[in-house]
Amino acid sequence: MYDFLRTAVAVPKLTVGDTASNAAAVIEMAREADRQGADLVVFPELCLTGYTCADLFFQRTLLEGAVEGLRRVIEASEKMRITAAVGIPLIIRGQLYNCAAVVSEGKVWGIVPKTFIANYNEFYEKRWFSSAEKLTTDFIHAEDLGYGDYDIPVGQGIIFDIGGAKFGIEICEDLWVSAPPSSFLALNGAEIILNLSASNETIAKRRYRRDLISQQSAKTISGYVYCSSGADESTTDLVYSGHGLIAENGVILADNDALAASDYLLVKDIDLGKLRTDRVKITSFSDCASLYGSMYRCRDVNIHKKFPIRGNGELYYIQKLPFVPSSKKDRLERCLDIFGMQSSGLKKRMSVVGVKPVIGISGGLDSTLALLVCAHAVKNMGQPLSTITGITMPCFGTSDRTYKNSLEFMKKLGITTKEINITQACTKHCEDIGHDINKFDVTFENIQARERTQVLMDYASETGGFVVGTGDLSELALGWCTYNADHMSMYGVNSGVPKTLVRWMIDSVIEYSLFPDCTEVLLDIIDTPISPELLPPDETGNITQETESIIGPYALHDFFLYYMVRFGFNPKKIYHLACIAFKDDFDKDIILKWLKTFYTRFFSQQFKRSCLPDGVKVGSICLSPRGDWRMPSDASAKIWLNEVDSIS
Repeated sequence: MYDFLRTAVAVPKLTVGDTASNAAAVIEMAREADRQGADLVVFPELCLTGYTCADLFFQRTLLEGAVEGLRRVIEASEKMRITAAVGIPLIIRGQLYNCAAVVSEGKVWGIVPKTFIANYNEFYEKRWFSSAEKLTTDFIHAEDLGYGDYDIPVGQGIIFDIGGAKFGIEICEDLWVSAPPSSFLALNGAEIILNLSASNETIAKRRYRRDLISQQSAKTISGYVYCSSGADESTTDLVYSGHGLIAENGVILADNDALAASDYLLVKDIDLGKLRTDRVKITSFSDCASLYGSMYRCRDVNIHKKFPIRGNGELYYIQKLPFVPSSKKDRLERCLDIFGMQSSGLKKRMSVVGVKPVIGISGGLDSTLALLVCAHAVKNMGQPLSTITGITMPCFGTSDRTYKNSLEFMKKLGITTKEINITQACTKHCEDIGHDINKFDVTFENIQARERTQVLMDYASETGGFVVGTGDLSELALGWCTYNADHMSMYGVNSGVPKTLVRWMIDSVIEYSLFPDCTEVLLDIIDTPISPELLPPDETGNITQETESIIGPYALHDFFLYYMVRFGFNPKKIYHLACIAFKDDFDKDIILKWLKTFYTRFFSQQFKRSCLPDGVKVGSICLSPRGDWRMPSDASAKIWLNEVDSIS
């Protein structure tokens, strides 16, 4: 449902050599994963015997016990809705292989032997096991396992399909080699990689293993589900970690904390929609598949699941503010990185056109951030801050708070400050075009916005400067800007920064004391309600026109923007994710209302984005018509809005 697959890592409590009790432990943990709604569960390498049996692998009693244990797992699977990958040693045509058996609905759907057999340091697997490369058959018969009358695919390169989700398998050492089988499985369509492993614990190995899995999931644009043998393995010479990990395209979704663990379950949803979108958008992935995919012989096995996939995103961490890291450390680091990118872009532009930036200062968040960027860039060029001209232009809707903050901020920063009251000019313009000065409509608002831009442009022309824009990414997405007014500048430093991040950008400047004299006024600015201030304040001088009460919460709109543009999700999925993420903040009807507003405005306002000024890209979302987002200005939103209307 909604392109999620619920996956599980299962590390049962095992007894080395006791195949009956191990099978019972596997069955019980598979049942628990099934109760938790998992679609796919992976067990450790050789879990039916224990990985550390050593020369006992030559004992027929152990091998026959493993087959009997697998038979019991097969029988138990008839009453479960889950697909399981179970580790077992198997003799196939006279050779012993370290295998993963895929079991579901009372049947073995395929057997994947390990390809790369470890034979270094503490591991001597070649003493017992042969590589999958030595297989001389593509099938074994179910009778060989003492259960059933059908052929079982065996070998490398099997890609299993459960309900449209495709997964492949590699075993332990396969991941650690220069060209892991998972790379080729992914190039041939596998979206999920399962790894049945037995990795011992040594100093720093856990972090290396974590990084390796994270990177492999990123390189293959896949979900990677890793399960290692637990602490119940033999400790004659080694300690086994029981490390379980679930990763998605470079992001660790789940990771058990214990250094040496067993008898636990990790269950997480993986978002196949994200993976599928990136594989389509990142054309180098398909280029690589064309070049190298055929080097690895693959075949598909369709598991005939009786029940639909159960993953629905409820076990998936959905961040309310996808542009804002949740931890303070990460947030500060990202904000400072973005601030540096903004400043670097502006610095390059000033090195070409001259260091005379002109900027309109309202006392609001966006113009404050833009001025901080200007100041930082000018300082880095070794120029005095007085080369920046800040102009505040009070008019009908200006509140005392923002007016005083704009002047105080510019004074504390030490830039050249100008105040140009545009009330008279706007009044005259209303008279010129025959607009009633008491009619507070869009024309009334746009007159002020365009007058401010005219002042900035003409002052820049007069002084040989250039206008730095202040509009942010969220405003561009919604078209919440006046065409050829605040929409226009010579360079837009905030064009890649979403509204939900702007406050935190300013907060990071305060935190790092980049402009310590401005701290007090900056704190008041970030506490000011978001408003265009184009309508008169109330009788006490307070803001009456609050943006989010008109177009909706920016937290929701930034959420919608992220999942629409970054992953191309449809309205139903975005709504579903928003309902999970904001369940404690907004009613579902409210989310639906603003989702419709988002699609309506996003489509109707593309003409403003089609002629944006230059501005630096800082993250994964950018709406520049020259780069990341190319869309016809007259495209219809009908099918998107129809889907929104169909949501109940």
